[in-house]
Amino acid sequence: MIHYLRHRWAADGGYRQFLTLAIPLILSTAAWSVQHFVDRVFLAWYSTEALAASLPAGMANFVIASFFIGMASYVNTFVAQYVGARRPERVGPAVWQGAYLAILSGLVGLGVAWQSSAIFDFVGHDVAIRDEEVVYFRILCYGLFPLILATTISCFFSGRGQTLTVLAVNVSATALNIALDYGLIFGHWGLPAWGIRGAAWATNIAALFSAVLFIALMLQRRYRDEFATLRGWRPDRDLFRRLVRFGGPNGLNFMFDMVGFSFFILVVGHKGILELTATNLAFSINSLSFMPLMGGAIAVSTMVGLRLGRDDPDAAEYCTWTGLHLALLYMGIMVLAYLSVPQLFLMPYGLAAGADLDEATEMATLLLRVVALYCLFDAVYIVFTAALKGAGDTRYIMYVSIALSWFIMAIPAIIALTYFDASIYVLWAFLCAYIIIASITFYLRFRAGRWRTMRVIEDVRPIEKKPPDSGIRAGH
Repeated sequence: MIHYLRHRWAADGGYRQFLTLAIPLILSTAAWSVQHFVDRVFLAWYSTEALAASLPAGMANFVIASFFIGMASYVNTFVAQYVGARRPERVGPAVWQGAYLAILSGLVGLGVAWQSSAIFDFVGHDVAIRDEEVVYFRILCYGLFPLILATTISCFFSGRGQTLTVLAVNVSATALNIALDYGLIFGHWGLPAWGIRGAAWATNIAALFSAVLFIALMLQRRYRDEFATLRGWRPDRDLFRRLVRFGGPNGLNFMFDMVGFSFFILVVGHKGILELTATNLAFSINSLSFMPLMGGAIAVSTMVGLRLGRDDPDAAEYCTWTGLHLALLYMGIMVLAYLSVPQLFLMPYGLAAGADLDEATEMATLLLRVVALYCLFDAVYIVFTAALKGAGDTRYIMYVSIALSWFIMAIPAIIALTYFDASIYVLWAFLCAYIIIASITFYLRFRAGRWRTMRVIEDVRPIEKKPPDSGIRAGH
């Protein structure tokens, strides 16, 4: 075992290389989780209605954003495969196609914002919560363009493995967001006390700051010369079509997955304010484990894309198993924490909140036990879908994810509540079943190996068979 671990640590695509790439991304997505965690804590201190409204409104906004985020983040795979294929001059044009997508997203965000009242009239939550939901949702829609633009430009750095830059920008934006949250929610430092409205504007300002900083860094002369980050600004019809062809299913998958989760949240909201608040708490805490794992997923996609770009699927498979080992280790630690010290995660919410939050935190403690049940399966799901996306197998992921999220999680939940008045724990059981079944499905897809011959870039040389590696096998 010691020999195996030493080999795995030092090997190409091993633990050391993966962690070097992934840790900045993990810390970056962890910063995003901390941002949202603090945002929810501040809103809990402000009012229970603001906290209850923030999750459904935030999820509804993210449903709109998720399609464009899914497409824009797929620029990462194009960058990785072009770099692996030693075609740096195609990197800049690929990033610019994502920037044009960001402009489209901004126009869509403005159109949806005008319909915010009608959307939440249809949802039918309590009037006090509904008013807060409309405000939060509308303002977040205004910030869709800078959010997607920042996502796109960040791929220029993450796709090439320059993840420390991504970390630096995202941590700076998170610090700004938290400071603005405190000022704009409660009215400190001479700022207006806007409550949930202030939380939304803080998010938008931080996204704009992030986008501007990423652009300034990408347009440095060394990048302009090597990667055509300025001269590659022109629209490229073929390249944009391929971004839509591969990134489109990724975006649709992300969007419909979020629709399924949002529908689940809305079902819980009809159960009652107590159940909705407890679910909000449990999801917010779960993001502390889930979002850092998404940083590891970006690392898996990048490593797979780089190796497939140079026509080495065995090395790509080896990287995937490396990512899975570390993801399971991390999630195992989080499972133990959720089961043994759930109060530690819930404690910040009660520091300045009213007594009406106590019952919700008790229920959230039990919900965290459900989260602990599916955490390890969530790691499997995230790692294998990341590897498949790094190859270009996005349509399969889209079809399967949409089917499973609706027919195992969302639709059974509404039937159980409507006809059987199911408890909150029964509703969460459907969520748990969805993640477990999805993880098994994508593991089997990865093992089938069809992804090994997939590419998203043009003019890829035929893949040559390589002799078996004399070292440790890639699949173990």
